[in-house]
Amino acid sequence: QVQLVESGGGLVQAGGSLRLSCAASGSTFSINLMGWYRQAPGKERELVAHITSDGNTNYADSVKGRFTISRDNAKNTAYLQMNDLKPEDTAVYYCNAFQGVRRYWAQGTQVTVSS
Repeated sequence: QVQLVESGGGLVQAGGSLRLSCAASGSTFSINLMGWYRQAPGKERELVAHITSDGNTNYADSVKGRFTISRDNAKNTAYLQMNDLKPEDTAVYYCNAFQGVRRYWAQGTQVTVSS
């Protein structure tokens, strides 16, 4: 079992920055993919970014150039640096991680961007 705890959400003005963290604990061996999805009210959950254990990244088009995902494998922690935030980035952000074919989810953290 893997437990994911994320932190770093909050309220920020448009153009501001936030950094999310997602720490994995428990049986963390062979965690490959880590990343974030987000879900805004009335919308489906969508991929934001993910990173593999060897550092390959993938981003949603809507966040490319503004968000950066990184990872510290020694700490089993992933980070999402979010810059130039926009009101449309407002959502609950969910960290997730794959261990083999099994996916784990964190509890979610609210990010609110005011205009």
